[in-house]
Amino acid sequence: MCQFLELSGLSAFVGASYGTQQGLNAALEEALVAVAEEQRAALARGMPHRDLTVCEDETFHPQMGLVALEPVSGFLLLEQYAADRQAATWTQALQEALVGLDVAVIQGTSDEAGALHRQVEVDLGVHHSPDLFPGQHEVSKATSLSLARQVRQAAATVVAAQQAWAVERAAQQAYENQSPRPRGRPPAFAARIHAAVSEVVQAEVAHTQAQARQSEARELVRELGIGYHPYDLERGQAQPVEPVAQRLNDVWTQLGRIAAAADLPTRARERLAKAQRLTTQLLATIPFFFATLQLQVEALALPPNLERALVEQLIPALYLERVAARSTHAEPRHRLRALSHQLLEPLRHGDHPLQALPSAERARLEQVAGECADRFQRSSSGVEGRNGQLALHHQGRHRLSNRKLAALTAVHNYHIRRADGTTAAERFFGRAHETLFTQALQRMPLPPRPARRRPRPPKPPYLMQVAA
Repeated sequence: MCQFLELSGLSAFVGASYGTQQGLNAALEEALVAVAEEQRAALARGMPHRDLTVCEDETFHPQMGLVALEPVSGFLLLEQYAADRQAATWTQALQEALVGLDVAVIQGTSDEAGALHRQVEVDLGVHHSPDLFPGQHEVSKATSLSLARQVRQAAATVVAAQQAWAVERAAQQAYENQSPRPRGRPPAFAARIHAAVSEVVQAEVAHTQAQARQSEARELVRELGIGYHPYDLERGQAQPVEPVAQRLNDVWTQLGRIAAAADLPTRARERLAKAQRLTTQLLATIPFFFATLQLQVEALALPPNLERALVEQLIPALYLERVAARSTHAEPRHRLRALSHQLLEPLRHGDHPLQALPSAERARLEQVAGECADRFQRSSSGVEGRNGQLALHHQGRHRLSNRKLAALTAVHNYHIRRADGTTAAERFFGRAHETLFTQALQRMPLPPRPARRRPRPPKPPYLMQVAA
């Protein structure tokens, strides 16, 4: 900024020294934090009650930072440095962050850190939904390296066997090309070539098996994510916990078979066992999801036919739409959106009871259905992404002060907008707010004028002649 002011000529009107710009930057950060606090208080007044899922994780810069956000809106509830990451520290920080908000935390999503488990399940007394990715990551770490090494070794064995076969054939050809041929019984080239061919076949079979194990392990990692949903992604129907449990258990059984066939090391088997222990917690989240969904729908006091339409069609359709939006491949994305459209189509007909309701009531039902679909949280990737952003800021500045961190939080919540034009605060509170920087600039002091430059006397040459 200092160099920009100098090169643009603005330094003739605005102070361009480091001290001046540092003071303006500090004033801007203080203004951003103050405006964010005022807007939070204004938006919190009259906000409707919300049941929250909180995603939490720590970051290190190397100071220890506690970060918690609401995953649907992306609103940062907590972002601060702390002396430790014990459960009591997490609980106190989160409770202070929620002061003044009409919210109730009913679910926490995080990795398997013991402090976060205790904070969610003991201190808050709510359901803990484990992050699926750490389990998938453990499976990948347990299988990918060893299986890839076996594929490389098997490929090298195939090349060596093919070279040995080529040597035997070359030896036979050289013998037959001799004129005259040596006396005596010729070498047993046929037996040698047959043995070499057998080695090649065995090596190729082993290579194919190693590749198949590697591909199967990769598909099983994906299967963990595909199978862990409250709704069947093929039919769009609610699936009880039993088929999900069976599907996950089949994955662990096949992974165990691969581990035995590949003779994976003990450390890899321990990783697989660690990942498998997540199954109980994963399965507990599905009945929790349906129980809270049912309570929220029953609170609407709808007629049975409308309640059935919400539970069996609208909520599954919205859930499938959300899964489709997160799909990285075109084929499942298009298929899920087509299935979602198929579930929604009967609800859009003019003769459906939903269409007889006032538009405001239909909008309210759609909002509740969306909240129910968002209730199933199996990833804390939002807070992981935020930690990555903070790491980049820290890398560029080498240290983030508490004021700088609070200013970055304010920019995230009240300035950055998604493609739909909304900020995280607007999505969280359900109301629009004034522009952050418009309010902050009203508080900013005018930049000081540059100091008057005193002319410096010219420096005489060192060898200037002195009068005698």
